[in-house]
Amino acid sequence: MTNGCGLERLEFINRFTSILPGDPETRNYCRQLAGAVWADVNPTPVVAPRLLVFSEDVAALIGLDVSDCDDTRLAAVLSGNTLLSGMHPYASVYGGHQFGNWAGQLGDGRAINLGEVAGADKRGMTLQLKGAGPTPFSRRADGRAVLRSSVREFICSEAMYHLGVPTTRALSLVTTGESVVRDMFYDGHPQAEPGAIVCRVAPSFVRFGHFELLAARGDTELLEKLLHFVIQTDFPDLWESLNAVSGGDKKTGIYLQWFERVCVMTQQMVMHWMRVGFVHGVMNTDNMSVLGLTIDYGPYGWIDDYNPDWTPNTTDFEHRRYRFGQQAAIARWNLYQLANAIYPVVQDAEALQSILAALPDAWGSMFNVMMCSKIGISANTSGAEDLLKNLDPLLQCQATDMTLFFRLLADFDPNQPGVVLSEVVADAFYDGVLLTKNIELYQRWERNYRQLLQADGRDYKERTRRMNLVNPWFVPRNFIVQRVIEDLEQGNHEELNTVMRLLRTPYIASADESARYAVKKPQWARNKPGCSTLSCSS
Repeated sequence: MTNGCGLERLEFINRFTSILPGDPETRNYCRQLAGAVWADVNPTPVVAPRLLVFSEDVAALIGLDVSDCDDTRLAAVLSGNTLLSGMHPYASVYGGHQFGNWAGQLGDGRAINLGEVAGADKRGMTLQLKGAGPTPFSRRADGRAVLRSSVREFICSEAMYHLGVPTTRALSLVTTGESVVRDMFYDGHPQAEPGAIVCRVAPSFVRFGHFELLAARGDTELLEKLLHFVIQTDFPDLWESLNAVSGGDKKTGIYLQWFERVCVMTQQMVMHWMRVGFVHGVMNTDNMSVLGLTIDYGPYGWIDDYNPDWTPNTTDFEHRRYRFGQQAAIARWNLYQLANAIYPVVQDAEALQSILAALPDAWGSMFNVMMCSKIGISANTSGAEDLLKNLDPLLQCQATDMTLFFRLLADFDPNQPGVVLSEVVADAFYDGVLLTKNIELYQRWERNYRQLLQADGRDYKERTRRMNLVNPWFVPRNFIVQRVIEDLEQGNHEELNTVMRLLRTPYIASADESARYAVKKPQWARNKPGCSTLSCSS
C-alpha cells in the first residue's frame, strides 16, 4: 500500500545522523561506543501489530495526513515492522547520573528513532518508537515495553500537553500481539504481560546525558560538535549569531546564552509540574531534555493527598530523592552536571557558576507568581508572600486532595461574610470534614486570604475564571489510568476513549463526569499496584 498514503509523503531530513558521527559497526549487539553518538539499529518485527490509539493532532504536527491510510498500514509502520523510504533507524548513546550516582554509558535501551521529519511548520520532529526491540545499549534487557507502561506514557504525554506543561508528544500506541515478561516490583514474581509500542514525537531527544558521556570520555571535539548541532537545530537565532562571530571569547558568550536558556526552560518545566501536582519520579540526568521538555514517563504520579515528600517510585522509597517537593532542587543539581559537562567547550567556570547561582532566586520568583495565580491574587499584593508561606501547612495539616482543593478554592467569595473557607473546600478532605485540631489554622488563613482578595479588588467571577485557567479539574491520576489499563486488558476501550476525550479539556469541568473523574483517590486504590506506587520496571 504505497499509493499516496500520507505516510509515504513524509519528508525525512535526518539531521542527527547526517551531521553527527555514528558507529561504523552495523550489527546489533551490546557494546561501548567511542567517537560516535548513535548506532544503526532496526526495530525487531512483532507478530501482530494493531493500532490501539492514534493522535491526529500530533499527526498534523509532522505533516501527516492519514485520511487515506488504513489502521493496518499505520500499525505496520508505527510498530517498526515496515520502514518507509527515507527513514534511518538508530539508537543514540548517552550517559547520566542515576539517583545521584554516575552510571557511565546508558543510551537508548528500548527506544529506536525512526528518523526526523520536516513538520508542518518545517521544524524538524523526530519519531521515536519505545518498545521496538533491543539496541546496542539495551545491556541485558529485551528492548520491549508492556501495555500498562505504554498506556501510561501515551495518556500522560498528551495530558501534559493539554495542561500546558512542556512535553514530548505521543503519536500512536500499537499492541504487538506478543507477551513481555516483567517483574513489576522486582520481588521475584515475574509475569507475562501484553506488549505494546509507543511512537513518541519531539523536536529533539537530546538529553543532558549526551553531553555528560562525551565530557566523561574527554572527547571535547565531539562535545563541541554536539553543542553546535543542538544550537543549529533548535536555537536558530543563536546559531546565526555563532556563525557571525570569530574568536573563542565571542563563541563562549553564545554558549553561555544557550546554557542560560536551558536553565530557564528547565525551571519553567518543573514549575508547571508543581502547578498541576505532577511528580516525574526519575529525574536522572539521562531523563532531562535540553529543550525543557518532560520526557520518559516511567514511575510518575499525580499528587492526591498533598505531601511534598511523596514519590511514586518504589525504587526511590529509601531516600526519596525525587519526591514532589524536591523537584526544583534536583533540576538545579542536574543543570550543575550539565554545566560541568559543557565546561571543556565553554572554558569559563566563573560565568557558568554565575548562571547557576542565580537559579534559586529565579525559581523563587517564578514559583511565587505561579502559586499566586493558583489562589487568585497578584504576586505583588502586600502580604502575598506570608499567605503562601502558610498555605503549605494548611494543605498538610490533614489529608487534602491538591487538585480538588485549588479547584474548589475558586468558589470562595470574599465578599460573602457567611461563606466559610473550610466548607467551600470540604470535598477535598480525605477525612470528609475539617478536623477540630485544624479549625483555628483554617480560620486564620481564611481571614488573611479574604483580606488580600478584598484588597486586590478583582471581581469575584473574573478571579474564578482566571483561577480555573491554571487549576485543572481533570488530571490523569494513577488510579484513573489503572482503570484504563485493566479495561484494555479485558478488551474494553470505553474507559480509554473517555479519558482521551477529557484530557483534551482539563480546565473545563464536565458536570456529567465529575463524579467519576474529579474525585479523591478511592479506598480501593490506596494500596493497589499502579494506583499509588510504581517501579522503574516497564
